[in-house]
Amino acid sequence: MTEEFIYQTEQFADVKILRYQVPGFEDLTLQQKELIYYLSEAAHCGRDILFDQNNKYNLMIRRTLEAILLSYDGDRDCDEFKNFEVYTKRVWFSNGIHHHYSMDKIMPEFTEEYFGELIANSNYELLPLKSNENEIDLITRLSEVMFDEKSEAKRVVLNPDMDLIESSANNYYESVSQKEVEEFYKQFDKGDVDRPISAGLNSKLIKENGELKEKVWKVGGMYTEAIEEIVFWLEKALPIADSELQKQALIKLIEFYKTGDLKTFDDYSILWVKDLDAHVDVVNGFIEVYGDALAIKGSWESVVNFEDLEGSKRTKIISQNAQWFEDHSPVDSRFKKEVVKGVSAKVITVAMLGGDCHPATPIGINLPNAEWIRKEHGSKSVTIDNITHAYHQASLKGGMLEEFAYSEEEIARSKEFGHLGGNLHTDLHECLGHGSGQLLPGVGMDALKNYHSTLEEARADLFALYYIMDEKLIELGLIPNLEVGKAEYDGYIRNGLLTQLTRIELGKEIEESHMRNRQLIAKWVFEKGFDDNVIEKLEEEGKTYFVIRDYEKLRVLFGELLKEVQRIKSEGDFEAGKLLVENYAVKVDEAIHQEVKYRFEKLNLAAYAGFINPEYHPVYKEGIIVDVEVSYPMDFAEQMLNYSKNYSFLPNEN
Repeated sequence: MTEEFIYQTEQFADVKILRYQVPGFEDLTLQQKELIYYLSEAAHCGRDILFDQNNKYNLMIRRTLEAILLSYDGDRDCDEFKNFEVYTKRVWFSNGIHHHYSMDKIMPEFTEEYFGELIANSNYELLPLKSNENEIDLITRLSEVMFDEKSEAKRVVLNPDMDLIESSANNYYESVSQKEVEEFYKQFDKGDVDRPISAGLNSKLIKENGELKEKVWKVGGMYTEAIEEIVFWLEKALPIADSELQKQALIKLIEFYKTGDLKTFDDYSILWVKDLDAHVDVVNGFIEVYGDALAIKGSWESVVNFEDLEGSKRTKIISQNAQWFEDHSPVDSRFKKEVVKGVSAKVITVAMLGGDCHPATPIGINLPNAEWIRKEHGSKSVTIDNITHAYHQASLKGGMLEEFAYSEEEIARSKEFGHLGGNLHTDLHECLGHGSGQLLPGVGMDALKNYHSTLEEARADLFALYYIMDEKLIELGLIPNLEVGKAEYDGYIRNGLLTQLTRIELGKEIEESHMRNRQLIAKWVFEKGFDDNVIEKLEEEGKTYFVIRDYEKLRVLFGELLKEVQRIKSEGDFEAGKLLVENYAVKVDEAIHQEVKYRFEKLNLAAYAGFINPEYHPVYKEGIIVDVEVSYPMDFAEQMLNYSKNYSFLPNEN
């Protein structure tokens, strides 16, 4: 009998740690296995970059915590040391001292005095000390950052009443104001007006002697020590690339890392999106801009994967019909693409996660982000099946659905159709939602500023929600009936108005873009459909529920909001976007929030989940790789310590 795979390994604070399997790896060719091994090594090598991007003190703090964990010779069984261990795990999980979702600083549940005791009783040689510095100096430097709530308080600030750059604690800018950043990139040479480069994507903007300068992330520039290692493994992968286009793309990616030239990155992105032949694929680079309040700087990430051929039958049907979906969208015809180009979609099996995709990871990806490349060359979309499967398996015994769903009918529908509905929503969101529509001439990617990420996620979600209740999906054989769409509507409204509040501290507003997007949509349709009783708010035995009474009218409302959000994006209407986000996405109903937190706490569940990566072991014979084996570690802390030991290349301060 095959031993049952253990998905969840531990739980601490608001986090549960899961594992994911890599089904089908054994069936790959030796060349493909070796390619995955090299690309996985490259994925590990950028880990320090993300820590440093998130905050300039992160590497120093992480290395101090690890030195204590490895060498402290005091009592390890007391409550304070247990709290120290949890804090360390939270820093690993969030890639720094700020919560990965709320962006608030993680406050230690041990005292500043105890921290000093930990350092004093740890191996001096392991501590990240500067020359001529002792333990007291290190404690002094780190204590304010770690223990003062006002110091480095929030990684990303989106409050429009504050200077978004000076208030944010990330390491994308130094000694510059929001106004200076906006002026700098407004005047920056962005190249061809029809094919603008993503100015500022791969650099830190600083002020030296009164002059603004970019510290470019490249070989020979900022982060060179880690980027050189990434390039080393990418070059190892070149001779065994899985297609000729993939080889050309990797050559361009390496050139980009060596030069920092963003035009080269566009060239790479075009080659990458055109490559539909490679079975093994990779995302590697400075990609998403959620970590920057102005949506300019790209955080480093990597996802190594191969195609799930059976699962991809679903996404290929969607991508082959992309023009139909674009043509029948409820948005204004001015904002539709007359010809949808190069939309490809597939279901993938993740083999390795790195940087901003680990330990917490997306369940779907749509790239590249440059609008002009999407318009002229298309985009690639993926749904990550083995990750959604792991989430689903881990959630089966949690009791969350039973607590927050109103009826047995709703619970039964979710159990039967919820997993398919969730995956199909991701397919539509990534493949068609992000890839749909177009900007009017002269409107740039930065027009919506700090509201860009929330509105873009809302646009993609609304596209998916509008179509998941369309009879066309039955005609295409994607769903057996509209109960799939109803299950997704139930879950989306329940999450947007209730269950995602489990992730917010009492008294706080919603900051994270995806969470803002979900509340924006759910709250807007609830309000607009109130008179028609589209969604009914019920209170029974002290519990609040939101029950959909008319699915067809709800779909119409999703279409109306999609039309408006697309208009806002296409026209670059900042004021309308601001109004929509601030009115619906940010503020939390305090009474419902308290109730949800109370109901959730009784379940003893974690609000967030992340993953331990598999490990790959090359088998050598006479110096040549003859096989690559995969194993599935159980210990999160052990993996994090191994990563720090083997893939820590950057200085303590950058």
